[in-house]
Amino acid sequence: MYVAGDGSGDFNCNGSNDQVEINQALKYVAENPQFTTVHLKGPYTYVISDSIFIGNNTTVEGDPTAVIKLIDKASWPVDKPLITQMDSNEINGVTIKGFEINGNHDNNRDKENGYGFYNMIHFCNSTDIQVHDMYMHDGHGEGLKVERSYNVQFYNNTIYKTGHNALFAEGCQNLEVWNNNITIRTDCGLRVLNSNHVKFHDNVIDSFHHWSAGGSGILIEKTTGVVNDVEIYNNTIHDTYGPGIWLIGWLDSYPKEEAQNVHIFDNVFYNTGTNPNIDLVGSIITSGFYDTLIENNTFDGVYHAAIIHMLPTEIPIYPAEVRTSLSPTGTGHTTIVRNNIIVNTQKRKEDPEGTGYAVINYLPETYAFVLENNCLYNNSAGNYQNCTSNTDIYVDPLFINQSIHDYRLKPNSPCNGTGYT
Repeated sequence: MYVAGDGSGDFNCNGSNDQVEINQALKYVAENPQFTTVHLKGPYTYVISDSIFIGNNTTVEGDPTAVIKLIDKASWPVDKPLITQMDSNEINGVTIKGFEINGNHDNNRDKENGYGFYNMIHFCNSTDIQVHDMYMHDGHGEGLKVERSYNVQFYNNTIYKTGHNALFAEGCQNLEVWNNNITIRTDCGLRVLNSNHVKFHDNVIDSFHHWSAGGSGILIEKTTGVVNDVEIYNNTIHDTYGPGIWLIGWLDSYPKEEAQNVHIFDNVFYNTGTNPNIDLVGSIITSGFYDTLIENNTFDGVYHAAIIHMLPTEIPIYPAEVRTSLSPTGTGHTTIVRNNIIVNTQKRKEDPEGTGYAVINYLPETYAFVLENNCLYNNSAGNYQNCTSNTDIYVDPLFINQSIHDYRLKPNSPCNGTGYT
């Protein structure tokens, strides 16, 4: 079924309340199983004043010049998304691909960012969801929010300045996210809460420079769920306002098996942690997780430190909530750090005293690093605080072209076998 704005579609829009015709097309597809796809023709901007509702086993696709745009001064209530499911109980087998979503942030300034307003796509109790080859930008809330969902794929998207996370998955299983280009506003690039069997790979994540530019590139959070199968690899994370990656397990005590074995490897981090007003900056900050393995990553010019054991305090977590402590209970947390390259760390801008090391452990009584065969060089404060290694080396790694962030190693590098490969 084709939807158009020039009269050439099966359903034709006029630039006002265009969700009406789009929903008519989606309803027709849902009621006639011989049809599976609604195609938005471009070039055209479909202005919506209400949500778009998708049924099971449906593809919503569009030309790259097809744009779904939120109306000016929409005044929608909280938790009302631009695109969601027909059946509030569940949804299965949905693909969204190929077009643009414009959240029209600047013409809806009566709502605050990050408080659940105007999420672009929201599914719950869903299975087999794909969102790919989309351009999603200038929103108030999430790009894609999924809750209690299974088999979710999010790839080949360009996400620019959504109002919260590009992707937020809560209580989900089997989640793969790759080949996205994300510029953060307000919270994180990719965030999972109590989700497992997660792969984040081959993404490029950064922030724009503004007081609202957000937090971590990737946030892995555990409270009540099991989080013991997460892989983060082949990403480039740079110029984030907060940490590049933040692992945080907190709330009540929990068995070790519920928060362990996060594997972070073959990533590049540079200039992460630029926020001048907070101390929770760096490349990888972790607390509450056991047996995290960080290997074959390259860190260049990051603020505070490359890898940190650290507890945050008085961190605001949206929506409208301040948790005075995110401290986990338990002891014996170990992080294995091996075969990484860490160079040129800088002091953080907020309270810089005692920062600028390669690796910092602020929690030596309950947390430990195992440091093996890393290459450390020219870190402003030195290499270690409350940790040490007998096998690390301290030499120039000899990058191919550091000035353009080509961190491949020259053939004569003393650090071959370490860093991003």
